[in-house]
Amino acid sequence: MQQHTLTIMLQNETGALVRVAGLFASRSYNIDSLNVAATADPAISKLVLSIRGDDQAVVQIVRQTRKLIDVLEVSHQATVA
Repeated sequence: MQQHTLTIMLQNETGALVRVAGLFASRSYNIDSLNVAATADPAISKLVLSIRGDDQAVVQIVRQTRKLIDVLEVSHQATVA
């Protein structure tokens, strides 16, 4: 399994982080690391998380993450170890 880093821009709304984390939990993905910070725009937060999985499964979870209501943008980078 390969390490993947996802950067997610989401609306700074109550429950937004819970919805993203819940999506990963419901798909049995363990989040290895999670960092959330404010951006220059107080209405938007930046969430960076790392997970392990095969490329096809990660592409699928990225698609599902993009469908969440508070998510504005998702970028994905595979990490070479």
